[in-house]
Amino acid sequence: MLNKKVEEALVNQIEKEAYSSNLYLAMAVWADTNGFEGTAKWFYAQADEERMHMLKFIKYVNERGGHSVIPSIEQPPADFKGMTEVFAQTLEHEQYVSSLINDIVGVCVEERDFTTQTWMQWFVNEQIEEEASVAAINDKLRLLGDHNLYMFDRDIMGMRGAMPASAE
Repeated sequence: MLNKKVEEALVNQIEKEAYSSNLYLAMAVWADTNGFEGTAKWFYAQADEERMHMLKFIKYVNERGGHSVIPSIEQPPADFKGMTEVFAQTLEHEQYVSSLINDIVGVCVEERDFTTQTWMQWFVNEQIEEEASVAAINDKLRLLGDHNLYMFDRDIMGMRGAMPASAE
């Protein structure tokens, strides 16, 4: 049975993962409508991965005797100034998600829920990979700026760190 504080933290994360999926969908749409087919595919894959993360939280909460709540989701931004801005915001968002994951682990430690703490380690490792992957993309964009992005857009799928959760 889940501790109530741990359950609350996990249910809160369900909304954060849903928002992440929608944010990346919005970024995919922006890329699609601005001629960046490769970048759109990258963000669509990221959106799918975030949805899979949300489902993992939902299933875990339910399996441990808690009650998942399907949240309403705030509308993400839809317009971006350029590729550099999109990926700077992506890195900032992944760092935010990492802080949320770390906060959940902290609640698990405080509440002595070592089962959930162990389960959360997958997300800790996932965030390390996500931040490194997006940081590498930002490094490449710093070299390019928002110009001459044809090859970047063509090659971006090769820059994905981990395979999407749906492909595992």
